[in-house]
Amino acid sequence: MEYNTGRPKLMIREYGRHIQKMVDHLLTIEDRNQRQRQANYIIELMGFLNPHLKTIEDFRHKLWDHLFLISDFQLDVDSPYPIPTREEIEAKPDPLPYPRRYPRYSHLGKNLELVIDKALKEEDPVKRQGFANSIAYYMKLAYNTWHKDAVHDDAIQQELANLTKGQLEFSNAGYVKQYRPSQDRENQPQGRYGKQNRYKRGGGGGQQQQPGQGGGKRNNNKYGKKRY
Repeated sequence: MEYNTGRPKLMIREYGRHIQKMVDHLLTIEDRNQRQRQANYIIELMGFLNPHLKTIEDFRHKLWDHLFLISDFQLDVDSPYPIPTREEIEAKPDPLPYPRRYPRYSHLGKNLELVIDKALKEEDPVKRQGFANSIAYYMKLAYNTWHKDAVHDDAIQQELANLTKGQLEFSNAGYVKQYRPSQDRENQPQGRYGKQNRYKRGGGGGQQQQPGQGGGKRNNNKYGKKRY
């Protein structure tokens, strides 16, 4: 029995072992015309076995490149496209330069510092204050993303002062401050039936009782008998 460990390595696994053997047999054909015809048949079979390549632009060019790659660039046939070489396939692209940015606060990012620089160049006081409010609001969101505890406005103002050297101060207290429920029940708006009596059962200024509900113990119907 023949195992894959003893077989030659597949050049492109997507086409399988049979295409590899066909290309190996193609290299043994001495007649060039016959070799050309067989190469065209193999190209059609490769396109049939991989229909997803048809969604790629100029997919037949890709099939011919794969054919030469499977043959280890030893196939001598005519191609309707430029024949690739080993150097072109193995050539590595030039490395892209990675932007080196060193933000003062990593959890805020470098883009916030760019926005701060733009805010400091703004001469209109109204727009400048709007920049400061938006920056403080974003700093609040960024802090809540990376921390579980609530952040106080003084900490946000301190970081903003360090970033801007005290040139920006936010004033949108309604949008930046952390939401905290009021602890003083006296400051809560009173209901229609008093301060906290609307949730009490029974009478005494609470919510109006419906028939058959509330503080009474009896639940009689209109005939004076208890309904079961």
